[in-house]
Amino acid sequence: MSTVALSLHFLVVLSTISLFIHVSSSSIINPSKVKQISWKPRAFVYEGFLTELECDHLISLAKTELKRSAVADNLSGESKLSEVRTSSGMFISKGKDVIVSGIEDKISTWTFLPKENGEDMQMLRYEHGQKYDPHYDYFVDKVNIARGGHRMATVLMYLSDVTKGGETVFPVAEEPPRRRTPAKNDDFSECAKKGVAVKPRRGDALLFFSLHPNAVPDPNSLHAGCPVIEGEKWSATKWIHVDSFDKNVANSGNCTDQNESCERWANLGECTNNPEYMVGTTELPGYCRRSCKVC
Repeated sequence: MSTVALSLHFLVVLSTISLFIHVSSSSIINPSKVKQISWKPRAFVYEGFLTELECDHLISLAKTELKRSAVADNLSGESKLSEVRTSSGMFISKGKDVIVSGIEDKISTWTFLPKENGEDMQMLRYEHGQKYDPHYDYFVDKVNIARGGHRMATVLMYLSDVTKGGETVFPVAEEPPRRRTPAKNDDFSECAKKGVAVKPRRGDALLFFSLHPNAVPDPNSLHAGCPVIEGEKWSATKWIHVDSFDKNVANSGNCTDQNESCERWANLGECTNNPEYMVGTTELPGYCRRSCKVC
């Protein structure tokens, strides 16, 4: 083998080792970097969740594939364009490459939720004046909920700094008393001052839960993306469901349990204590109908 070939081989090996070290270390979670911003809804910010390399990589994957963002129709569940949401975006498939897979591992480690419960990662770009009006991440239609059930948690990762605006705000959230500040300073836009808000900072991640621990939707999880006033906002969103997003929930005519713990939960009285998850309705069947003896 020639000297040039050996040099090239060495560089490839070195790059592979470097990437392996990065991916291996990226799934390590540091609890000291996490701060609680609200308890209603349960919401937390992880400072420096993503590395510079990870932020740049996600943006590079999305830049040439962006399209106008859509919203889900409350009745049909179909995607449609709306002035409620004016950003542009695209989806990155799960496990697309080693860096994306490493980020998904890190999300699973932080949230204690299985990777299989997550959707593909949604990339978003907000330019001047673009925003997302107040909305919930959980669904109310039976079409979207049929795959994996409700969205129970959202991990919103900020890939760029925004000079002004672009905050994520929870209009009806309750800020923990020990973290409450007298007033928000001029770093926040007027939109952000209307609730508990998070300023987008490159590498930070926001985790919030759209469901209560008993799987009932939390109305306090109402949130919005404030208009970008100065600069550009890039973000990546991972929505996580109560069940695997890779399989469909059985229809109401199928009398089966969708979780191996259903029988134990039923014996503990959860059919009565948590009927929305365990039993459900005719249109939106629960996950433990057989153990709850409703079919």
